[in-house]
This record gives sequence, C-alpha cells and structure tokens, in this order.
Amino acid sequence: MSARRWLDSLLADGPVLTDGAWGTELQRQGLAPGEPADLWNTAYPDRVESVARAYVDAGSRIILTNTFGANRIALERYGAAGRVEEVNRAGVEISLRAAQGRARVFASMGPSGKMLLAGEVDEAVLAAGFCEQAGVLAAAGADGIVVETMTDLDEARIAVGAAVATGLPVVACMVFDSGPRGDRTMMGVTPPAAAVELSRAGAVAIGANCGAGIAAFAPLCAALAAATDRPIWIKANAGLPAMEKGQVTYRTGPEEFAAQVPALVQAGASFVGGCCGTTPAFIAAVRRVLDRERR
Repeated sequence: MSARRWLDSLLADGPVLTDGAWGTELQRQGLAPGEPADLWNTAYPDRVESVARAYVDAGSRIILTNTFGANRIALERYGAAGRVEEVNRAGVEISLRAAQGRARVFASMGPSGKMLLAGEVDEAVLAAGFCEQAGVLAAAGADGIVVETMTDLDEARIAVGAAVATGLPVVACMVFDSGPRGDRTMMGVTPPAAAVELSRAGAVAIGANCGAGIAAFAPLCAALAAATDRPIWIKANAGLPAMEKGQVTYRTGPEEFAAQVPALVQAGASFVGGCCGTTPAFIAAVRRVLDRERR
C-alpha cells in the first residue's frame, strides 16, 4: 500500500485525533527552561513515556515522539551530536511502548535551529542531518514522520525530502504567525505557496502547527486545503503564552479550545490535535467534540 493510501485509510471514519504538546508537558515533569527535551529519552524514559501514554489514554489515534530537536545540528549545541541514533531510537521505542497498538506513532522532526538565509548552515549539511535522523526514526519502527514547526520553507523542503526517502508517510507543517494578518511564515511565505511546495516535495499531508491560538487556525486551514489535494493536519497552541508569577501560562482552557474544532473540520482539517500548552485534558475534550460531530 502506498504511503498516501495508507494515510487515507486512517481517515475512513472521519477526522483523526492526534496528540497535544510534549515540551510543556515535560516541563510539568521537571524539564528546566533551555534543557534539551530530547535527551530525556535516555535520562528519564519513564517520564517521557507517561506523556505519550496519557495522550493515548485521552483518545489520540496518532502520537508523536520526543525527537523534535534530535537532529545532529540541533544536538550539537548540547555536545550531543554523536547521540543521534541513541536518542531517536529511544524516542520511537518509548512512544511505541506507550501506544501498545492503540495509536500510530509518527516521529517528530523539527528545525535545525540554524538559518540558511543567514549562512549559518548550508543545504548539504541540513540534508545530511535530516537524512541521518529520518533513517534512524524509520529503522526504529515509526509508522510515519511529521516535519513540524518549520519557519523556513527551504529547510522544510529539505527535511521532507529526507523523510520521504525512508518510504514512510510524511506530514509537513509550517508555522504561520507573521505578517500584518498573522498568516505568513517568518520568511513571508503564504499557506498556499507552502502547500504547493511541500506537496511537490512528497508530503502526504500538509499542515500548520504552533505560533498562535486555535481561533486563528480555521482561515489557515482553509487556505491550505484550497491549494492542495493532501489531507490537512492542524495543531494549534492553547492561546498565546503569558507570564504569571515567573511561569509561562496559556489562558485557553480545554473546553474553549475544543469548541473551535468544528470550525477547523469545516475548513478542511483531517487531523486535529494541539501544540504548546495543550494537555491530555485538551485532547480528551477534542475527542468528545469529534465523537459528537460523527453522530
């Protein structure tokens, strides 16, 4: 079965519920600001697994892996460039244990943290880093790969190409929170332009994540859906972050978040979950809304 047909089979019963935030959930478990979450796969695997399992219990049909920043370039900042295989393999194994066949595991690949336009990294180095990470994720048994939270379309294209080469289904997500209307990437790319380019790169689903609260995502979703025949993947934040007593908080609650889901589905969302600040309670609330909409 082709990657696209395999993904379409997941959608046979309607929109698929994915998971919520990982970084903010690990912070609740004690991850310090600025500490690399990916290295917890080997330091505190039980804590990471508890996050994954909580999302499965909340109703997620797809969960990600704690491998967002586990490419060689990003790990190099922490002196861990030589641990790509160890960290990524552990991340996939943790999510597979948590899923226990009740959810698919799509491995997370995030940006390198370096800018092509500024000359901080070149395309060949990026491609090699993403190919290395994607290869480990596939070999470890991931069902698919999600290239997410990308702000540079060129970097996203390179990462998607590396992931597609594994033969796994690949989802490609950009952050749209810039420009006068908050509907462009940091580099000024529109949703339609991103959808066309990432579809051409081989992604079987196109999406948007992070950057803004869920109320901003229906127009983005509609714009993406109008530009591609690929299913649309949406993971919004729990509102914008705010500082309260020295702590980052998100003011949107689970029920308020979930109330926006019908509008996302109407706009074309096929996969719905949450990003920064969302918790298993958010995913459970979204599940209830989706169940109600199916009746």
